[in-house]
Amino acid sequence: MITTLREAMTGTVRLTGEDTERPIRLALRVTAPGALHPLADLHAEAAGRVEVPGFADDAAATGSMQIAPLRSGRIGYRLAFTALDGRKLWLDGGKAVTVRRPLYSMTRLSARLLDAAGTVVGEARLVFDLRSELLPFLLSMRMRRTRRPWPSAAQAAGADGLLRSRWRGQPGRLEVWYTTVTDPATGTGVWLHHELVAPSDGSPARAHGWAAVFPPGAAPTLARFGPDPWPADPPADGYRAAGVSVTADELTGAAGDLRWQLRVSGGGAPLFTFPRWAWDREALPAAQVVAVPTGRFTGTVHVGDRELTVADAPGNTARIYGHGHARKWAWLHADLGGGDVCEVVAAVSTRPGLNKLAPLPFVRLRVGGVDLPVGDPLLAALRFRARLDRPRWTVSGRDGDRRITITVTMPPERTLAVPYADPDGTSLVCHNCEVADATIRLDRRTPGGWAPERHWELTGTAHAELGEHD
Repeated sequence: MITTLREAMTGTVRLTGEDTERPIRLALRVTAPGALHPLADLHAEAAGRVEVPGFADDAAATGSMQIAPLRSGRIGYRLAFTALDGRKLWLDGGKAVTVRRPLYSMTRLSARLLDAAGTVVGEARLVFDLRSELLPFLLSMRMRRTRRPWPSAAQAAGADGLLRSRWRGQPGRLEVWYTTVTDPATGTGVWLHHELVAPSDGSPARAHGWAAVFPPGAAPTLARFGPDPWPADPPADGYRAAGVSVTADELTGAAGDLRWQLRVSGGGAPLFTFPRWAWDREALPAAQVVAVPTGRFTGTVHVGDRELTVADAPGNTARIYGHGHARKWAWLHADLGGGDVCEVVAAVSTRPGLNKLAPLPFVRLRVGGVDLPVGDPLLAALRFRARLDRPRWTVSGRDGDRRITITVTMPPERTLAVPYADPDGTSLVCHNCEVADATIRLDRRTPGGWAPERHWELTGTAHAELGEHD
């Protein structure tokens, strides 16, 4: 099922350096993969015209929309268009939908015009005029069944959502793309970590990262790439800088003696370790999401003159966006087979007051297509406790009549210490092990007490990390 419609909005824009406002008009054709309703959460394609007299008149503007009026309280717009002087610009904004004033909020769009460097070149406010535009809008709406396969979760996340860079030029921001893979034939773990760091002092953003290979029975190998300037025209489908790229379909790059080229298939529905509203609205100091939780990776990884060929290797690609890392944190990704997966992020905030609290564990256990704990991950996190130590750390808590207990072991000889820095210059070190061990227990309360429901034992195939300020 797809829905198509047309939407037109008019308003004003104040361009940087100008004292007066100019009129602006958007006329869009929208194609959404599903039915539109208040509970929808869709990533739609948008194309049409952006018109600002004397500044832009591009009838070939293209981009995307996020349509989630109640689930995220937002209808987001991101459109690429070309100004009359040839510059490539973006209109980036949204309608902040409120239950208190739903009709008013769903007809008001606030947006910024950004150049290729992420600099704001204009601020716009547009209105969907119910008197003149509602009837054409309703008459344009079409719903039809289609056999055209919509993209996988991984592809959709890459092109229009979760893998696309969220940075909009603000200082003091950190953005991370990271992938971990386990080769089923040899037990080798692979870690590919990519960062965009926008320093707090306003100096230019930099792109850098590292790659590491964890062969069983041998010391891990680490190599870094970058730093390079963050590109003025960043890719719309992932990360591409310093000769390294990440998209929903492929990861390629080189760092020191390491080279890799991995194709991605499958992936499953994205796993929101933090609440989806926290990721969409950037409402917390930082948030993490697993864009590709159960991907399968095929290709080669070279360590010097040695070649590792992987085929149908389980792995994941996740994202972080925020103001920097936590004061102390732990992370686990465990592929449990058959589409089941466990993700844990436990952290202590750097914010004054919050930095004195115990670690807050965000736990997501996907079993048979059902994500546990049920409900908002932030509220669920309040019912969990974490003890963060090396080489063993634990997380446990209750979800209704279920109890989840997780124990992670990171043997020192299989663990790699990587120092780096936050946007404010704070030194950090993360201890990472892509060949860790993990035990995950799911118990259920019965009249006779707690009884085992599911149990997973991972030996050398869990991906784990423990980090802290240096």
